Amino acid sequence: MKARILAAVLAAALAAPGVALAQQKLKFAHVYEVSEPYHTAAVWAAGEIAKRTNGRYTMEVFPASSLGKETDINQGLTLGTVDIIYTGQLFAGRNYGPISIGGAPYMFRDFDHWKKFTTSPAFDELADGYQKAAGGNKVVAITYYGERHTTANKAIAKPDDMKNLKIRVPDAPLYTLFPRATGANPTPIAFAEVYLALQNKTVEAQENPLPTIEAKKFYEVQSHINLTGHITDALLTIIGGPLWNKLSDADKKIFVEVFREAAQRATNEIVQNEQKLTTDFSTKYGKQVVKVDRAPFKAAVDKFYQSGKLPDGSNMPWPKETFDKVQAIK
Repeated sequence: MKARILAAVLAAALAAPGVALAQQKLKFAHVYEVSEPYHTAAVWAAGEIAKRTNGRYTMEVFPASSLGKETDINQGLTLGTVDIIYTGQLFAGRNYGPISIGGAPYMFRDFDHWKKFTTSPAFDELADGYQKAAGGNKVVAITYYGERHTTANKAIAKPDDMKNLKIRVPDAPLYTLFPRATGANPTPIAFAEVYLALQNKTVEAQENPLPTIEAKKFYEVQSHINLTGHITDALLTIIGGPLWNKLSDADKKIFVEVFREAAQRATNEIVQNEQKLTTDFSTKYGKQVVKVDRAPFKAAVDKFYQSGKLPDGSNMPWPKETFDKVQAIK
């Protein structure tokens, strides 16, 4: 009798809302600084997840590579050592090549083209393909990262100015397409190590959106901001398969809604910051801001798209029909 009563009390305790045993603390990892909109949006999302699930799920955000480099946190999703990450599309492309198309150079005509892509059937197909290939990891949101531009200690106004330039790129193969197409020498270096590499002249240049160039203070060790705008980039918010598969349908809906709202908050802030920084880098930081005719750079990349081959001779990581679908978005 006493055993039955004890079991009933324990069952009631476990079912009661707010009991510690019923809570799960999640880890959200990324490589960006605490000052950046991605982090503040993630912190906002953490509060909303806790509130909308009545405290059943809480989330701690680990910024600035504190749980590892981007490659590490991608692996952590599958291992279950992290639950949610921000990652670039080219890193996600290691699991499913076609999803990397969203981070390819000169893939989008402008911001409006990119925005329409993010709500298109083409993007949904890519996210579904990634989920199947990546052990159930679920893409739940996409955040505008900004147009990637090239910083250096010289002006870069035409492709020839890139010749033999030793430029840092993220450690994902497709990031080398733009520099190789223009004759530069791409050098993969982890994000957390870029400032020191520029300072020590291990590399001569790097490429990132304006808000990232400011947040990481790359302008302190580079004299020119060259507006090559070669990638209209984005971050994927991905929930690891181990977590996604055990969420109830109602909780899945909450997580998707929260992370999409967070993505929109960060996107809006990045757009505003880009507009402001185009002026600030010259007036506030005293840098040379070089406006670039992007057409010759785009043409250098386009010939590889037409051939279906990367500069090393390997195939593009997406089929031609995927490329055609993205280009057909109006």
